Amino acid sequence: MSRTRHVGLPRWLLAPALLAGLFVVLPVASMTTRIDWGELPSLVTSEAARSALVLSLRTSTASTVLCLLLGIPLATVLARSEARWLGVLRSLVLLPLVLPPVVGGIALLSAFGRQGLLGAELEALGVRIAFTSVAVVLAQTFVSLPFLVVSLEGALRTAGERYDVVAASLGARPTTVLRRVTLPLVLPGLASGAVLAFARSLGEFGATITFAGSLEGTTRTLPLLIYNLRVTDADAAVAMSLVLVVVAVLVIGLVRPKGAL
Repeated sequence: MSRTRHVGLPRWLLAPALLAGLFVVLPVASMTTRIDWGELPSLVTSEAARSALVLSLRTSTASTVLCLLLGIPLATVLARSEARWLGVLRSLVLLPLVLPPVVGGIALLSAFGRQGLLGAELEALGVRIAFTSVAVVLAQTFVSLPFLVVSLEGALRTAGERYDVVAASLGARPTTVLRRVTLPLVLPGLASGAVLAFARSLGEFGATITFAGSLEGTTRTLPLLIYNLRVTDADAAVAMSLVLVVVAVLVIGLVRPKGAL
């Protein structure tokens, strides 16, 4: 039984796999050697730290909800439709995965900034987006949406359409098929994408600082606070970095369903 289970796992892969694991774990673990553990509680419970953490969790949750609202329809269209233009749409949706985040911030400024394509019209209506908490949510959504779309589209393609066809043949309407059949079947993939989107939002930096700035209590999320502390207080920066690592590990390890990732 065990030979069959590991027939596709050559032993020589174990050494580079271990090396890859160490390459990821060692830098993160090394941060624990640079922390003054006696001062850690005061560093991570300061007003600035608590404000940044609460803001990060709040905006990351909002951006994840927005990713779900936009990503579920988008992934479903990409997986189920056969339109010719879907290849172009998929490439554009995945663009934030390869773009430098600061470029994403500039793109958002070009669209929603005071002098942007839509920003000027919104300003005239008294709606300001850039350099507000809303800008943080939009920046996080911009960089996180592809993670949810890729995960859910892959799950939809793997699940196939046979159960959808059966439900439709029994008289179920398309919306009912989607709600009662399709989405329940791909729930692990959807949960995986949502967790990845939340984790990516939590660590977002480049697009946020470009589009939303770094205003304490308004747009200064935990990554931005760490960046500022890196210059003024290196020990505090390491301490807050460790907090962000712990939060990310908890999110990925505890929130996701077993086997979702």
